[in-house]
Amino acid sequence: REVGRVVTVRGWITTVRSSGKVAFLVMRDGTGLLQCVVVKSAVSQDVWDRFAQLSLETSVAVTGEVRADARAPGGYELGVTDLEIIGASPLDYPIQPKEHGIDFLLDHRHLWLRSPRQRAIATVRSELEQGIHDFFYEREFLRVDTPILTAAIGERSGLFSTEYFDEGNAYLAQTGQLYGEAAAAAWGKIYTFGPTFRAENSKTRRHLTEFWMIEPEVAWNDSNDNMILQEDLVSYLVQRALQKCSAQLTELERDLTKLEGIKPPFVRLEYTDAVELLHRKGSTTLGCEALGAEDESLIAADYDRPVFVMNYPKEAKAFYMKENPADPRTVLCDDLLAPEGYGEIIGGSQREDDYDKLLARIVEEGLDPAAYAWYLDLRRYGTFVHAGFGIGLERTIAWICGLPHLREAIAFPRMMHRLRP
Repeated sequence: REVGRVVTVRGWITTVRSSGKVAFLVMRDGTGLLQCVVVKSAVSQDVWDRFAQLSLETSVAVTGEVRADARAPGGYELGVTDLEIIGASPLDYPIQPKEHGIDFLLDHRHLWLRSPRQRAIATVRSELEQGIHDFFYEREFLRVDTPILTAAIGERSGLFSTEYFDEGNAYLAQTGQLYGEAAAAAWGKIYTFGPTFRAENSKTRRHLTEFWMIEPEVAWNDSNDNMILQEDLVSYLVQRALQKCSAQLTELERDLTKLEGIKPPFVRLEYTDAVELLHRKGSTTLGCEALGAEDESLIAADYDRPVFVMNYPKEAKAFYMKENPADPRTVLCDDLLAPEGYGEIIGGSQREDDYDKLLARIVEEGLDPAAYAWYLDLRRYGTFVHAGFGIGLERTIAWICGLPHLREAIAFPRMMHRLRP
């Protein structure tokens, strides 16, 4: 509908070239790319001279007539009548169309975000975030925002702590789950969506110290219901990415055929069966511990869609997980492993709803029962069967986009040795 109209577009220069009489510039305005054509004989000398001053990432306002052109990016181009330079960009712009080391790119992350690859990833992330909200909204879940500063911990991994006035130490939240359980008793079906923090001494491609997690909690759901919800959510997100972000996934050179078959049901493996499979493949895992990244990859290699590993030994999992009535040595839990070597993207469990058993587990873990008095109250006053899970946003993005490392799945990654920019 804009064809034939004169419009002004503001944005940043991505490429320029000139034959001497006709010049082309491609600009980015945040929504996409636009090719602009400057004909020397059709513009003033001032406009032509300003074109000669353009360099990578100069910000400009370009005025001209919109024309349809199938050869141009997006199928349209602008016949330029005026060009204004808003912000010059020196010729030493750090990121050039050549190979750069990853440390250099991370040091210049504030500029690296402007590249086509990073913009594609950010678009997929935004779409997945919206998809998550839509998924739960359509199922009448209530979103609950939980504290980032907390006195209670939920996981065994490292903690970031800080002094909190006269209250002693506070910790950056590893999870919103414990608070989500309280909210589930009030509203039935809730989810949290926020940043979480793990001070893990790990530099693997699958770890960030600050990442975003989505944690639904559902009253009356058991472990089986919990896994069905996980299957539905993951399948929904993959199909949404394929539907809404095919151009971005193509930019990332993602093999879409690997995603097209991601639909329920997913295979469910008992932990003991998973360990047997690993031993057949040469793993030396002891069978009484959490599985490492290599083991997860070995398991998932047999499947073309995510696979559940369920009912881990009690000592390998967190204190809040429900003791398995069929085998008290284990707990009713699951890890959902993504295919193609991406490993765990979800950890979930039915929660321990028995007051005495939960208290005993808290003591066994060496935790202070007083810090969990409010959490124990959920079992004291109207205990109920409930289950939930946490899905790591960056791990899910990395898998769907086919990224080799989580650091590209968030705008400004925080890792052991990366606090800037």
